[in-house]
Parts: sequence; structure tokens; C-alpha cells
Amino acid sequence: MNRWCRAGLRSAALMMVVHSALAAAPQAAAPHSPAPAVPGAPAAALAAGHPQDDGRIRIQLVARDQVDLSSEISAKIASMPFRDGDAFRAGQTLVSLDCSLYAAQLRKAQAEADAAVQLKRVDDRLSQLHSIGEIDVQQADAKAKASAAEVAYMQATVRKCGISAPFDGRVVKRSAAAQQFAEPGKPLLTIVDTSHLELKMIVPSKWLAWLKPGHALSVNVDEVGKTYPATVARIGARVDPVTQTVDVTAALSGRAPELLPGMSGWASFADAGR
Repeated sequence: MNRWCRAGLRSAALMMVVHSALAAAPQAAAPHSPAPAVPGAPAAALAAGHPQDDGRIRIQLVARDQVDLSSEISAKIASMPFRDGDAFRAGQTLVSLDCSLYAAQLRKAQAEADAAVQLKRVDDRLSQLHSIGEIDVQQADAKAKASAAEVAYMQATVRKCGISAPFDGRVVKRSAAAQQFAEPGKPLLTIVDTSHLELKMIVPSKWLAWLKPGHALSVNVDEVGKTYPATVARIGARVDPVTQTVDVTAALSGRAPELLPGMSGWASFADAGR
């Protein structure tokens, strides 16, 4: 191999080294990026029942009762005076149905029942005079009882023409409106009992060593920025074997009309004993 060939090979090798160094330089100069923080990790820990450093635990307010009201009979809706968010008192009429047809059937049944009673009285008198047989008396008695049963049935039907509030609360959602036709079992109103709110929380199972029903706590509600006294009402019947947590329900000590289901906050336990 002559010296010109050797010189060409050395030049080619040098160029390959230079290109390799340039290609590796950006990778070597790139700074090491720290692992991105996981957003929501503290929230996930709280959801698993892990208390804050100061011993607080996350809570949510829930209604003791939430009901979907529906009609038991088929009829046109006459009126629904309450709208979403409206408050009502126990016993107020939330839905009125047009029951003119059922009312007419009731009057007819009452008239037939009155006639059956009169017929029974006549047959009883004739039986005393030995003018009719015992079978006629029995038939009159059966007709009177059947007529009375029909009246009771129609009276029960007419009473279903108005749907009253079972408790003090508020309307969550209207699913129908006046002049629409109500079908049995189809929801018309969703209502919630706002007078009896409960606090739901998940606590570490090791707290069972000191946490008992009746234990006092205070609750700071985020949405209103106020603190309310409460007591533990119930403790869950089982411990989650994976998270080692248990469900706890607490009750507010007094009425707080400004609080609504779905609000959340922090619970602090008195004399925790931890």
C-alpha cells in the first residue's frame, strides 16, 4: 500500500471519529430532568383514609334521605309548584294530579254502595217475615260488602292524586311538568332531606382502638368557611383489607340550614388518643 493510500485511510478514520463525537455531544450535554411530580397524589392519599399531619381527615356531607317521587296512578299532572332548589316542609303537596275521572268513579261506587245497603235492609226485613229465602239474604249481604270494598278502593285511588312531602327538604330535580301525563313508577321529582345531613369519611383502621360511636369532633366546611360540632354516629361493619381503612359516619350536633349535600371539609377529633 503506497503512502497516498495510507494517508487517505487515516483521513477517513479521522472524519469518522469527528462525526461520532459530534453525534454524541448533544446527548451528553442534555441535563438530567427530574421525574415529574404526580398531581393529585395527596388527594389520592386522603381518599384512602390517610390523615393530614395535624390529624385531620377529609369528609363529605350527604343527605340521610334522597327520594325519587313518582305517581302510583296514571293521570295528567295538574300542578307542580316547586322547582329545582325550592325548599318545602313536610306535608306540603309537591305534585297534584287531575283525578276528575277517579272522583267520578268514587261517587258512582258510593251510590252503588248506598243502594246495596238499602237492599240488604229490605231483604233482612223480608227474611224476618219469611217472604224470601236465606239465599237472597246472603246475596244481598255479599253485594253490600263488595260495594263497600269498591268504595274503599276508589277512596284509596283518589288519595293518590296528591303527592305530599315526606320530610322537610329541597327539590333536587324536576323530571316532569304540569299538563304532562304521569305514568306509575316514572320519576316526577327528586327531593333531598336537608334537615338531617350526615358526614361520611374514611379513617385508618388503627383508629378503631380509640374511635367509638359518640366520639366528639369538629368539622370545618370548605364552602362556607365555618366549623360545626358533630359526633360519631356509626362505624363501618368491615375493614378494607387492602387499604386498612374503615367507613365512619358522623352527625351534626345542631341544625345548619346553610349546609347542603355534597359539601366537603375537614374533621378534627377531640382527644384523639393517638
